[in-house]
Amino acid sequence: MRPNLLILGGTSEASALAQLLATQGIAGTLSLAGRVSRPRAQPLPMRLGGFGGAAGLADWLRQHGITHVIDATHPFAAQISRNAVSACAKADVPLLALTRPAWQPVAGDDWRHVADLDQAAAALDRPAMRVMLAIGRMHLDRFAAHPQHSYLLRLVDAPDGPLPLPESTVILDRGPFTMQADLALLQRHDIQLVVAKNAGGDGAYAKIAAARALGLPVLMIDRPALPARPETHDPAEVLRFIAHTGADLGV
Repeated sequence: MRPNLLILGGTSEASALAQLLATQGIAGTLSLAGRVSRPRAQPLPMRLGGFGGAAGLADWLRQHGITHVIDATHPFAAQISRNAVSACAKADVPLLALTRPAWQPVAGDDWRHVADLDQAAAALDRPAMRVMLAIGRMHLDRFAAHPQHSYLLRLVDAPDGPLPLPESTVILDRGPFTMQADLALLQRHDIQLVVAKNAGGDGAYAKIAAARALGLPVLMIDRPALPARPETHDPAEVLRFIAHTGADLGV
């Protein structure tokens, strides 16, 4: 059996895996949610958009002869990860998650943990501050109840319309970022608090290191709970996983 993979992507790990598969001549499709208007070019065919829930994903796997699914989505893309577990069980397709280790606090960090975006927003029920809100553009409305703050937003794409945060500064940029650049950014905007998802990985860690250097508190949003599934942090391990299922890698 020659493998035909579906990579649920949107992360640097997914791109690294797509490159690895292309160099090995292994067939696959990289699926993106379509939230970024100009996704980077990839060495594998791409599809954009959702599948219509777990049932729709299971049908898509069957229709396209998918032999393996690799969930390399963002750690906070919880719904598609849950759907992948259910769909792969329905379609009897092996699933492996290619994840990033979560960040762990080190000496000098001042983290205040919250369970989700709603708790993060509730924690901003306080006098006005200058806040770097590093959560992307999809959930800014959760913080609209606290317009007293001055928000710094770093986004990949320009907002489609007016922001729900009246006192906000938008910077359009795409990672990976450097610690020195983020240190200068936090100082330039006189930031007092960083709100961040525990995304893990290197590309977005610079703001955490910069906050540590400046002695700033970080409101850290913990990762959502997901169903049990096999995981790896190494793209090369995906090849071993495929081979272990009896697929012919042709290498």
